[in-house]
Amino acid sequence: MFASPLSRALDTARIAGFRDRVEVLDDLREWDYGDDEGRTTTEIRADRRGWSIWGEGPQHGETVDQVGDRADRVIARVRAASGDALCFAHGHVLRILAARWLELPAVDGRLFALSTATVSVLGWEREAPVIQRWNEACGPS
Repeated sequence: MFASPLSRALDTARIAGFRDRVEVLDDLREWDYGDDEGRTTTEIRADRRGWSIWGEGPQHGETVDQVGDRADRVIARVRAASGDALCFAHGHVLRILAARWLELPAVDGRLFALSTATVSVLGWEREAPVIQRWNEACGPS
């Protein structure tokens, strides 16, 4: 079991009953938004018309491919482990992780909408990596 070092992910792991069993992986931390940290898309687009995190990315932050490299390292760890793995992390990095799991470019994470407090399962159909479940709500509805 793996978790981002950020408190939101660690709190979620604790609430889910796994806090004492997770290994913290810096590679699961959220995308470094650089100078755009804390700014909304609307605020950023006031300065940079048509901006998208998936296009030009954040100013002085990580590129989508740098986040993809981190996702690749997580995937390597998961595939090297015996049995199932559980990851507690954040929206953008998990979307990129799903894209890379499917051997798609990191930027294709834009195709996977992901809500807060959901469960997704990446797995296999024979030798092909697949998404078995995606963005499934947790708890009472």
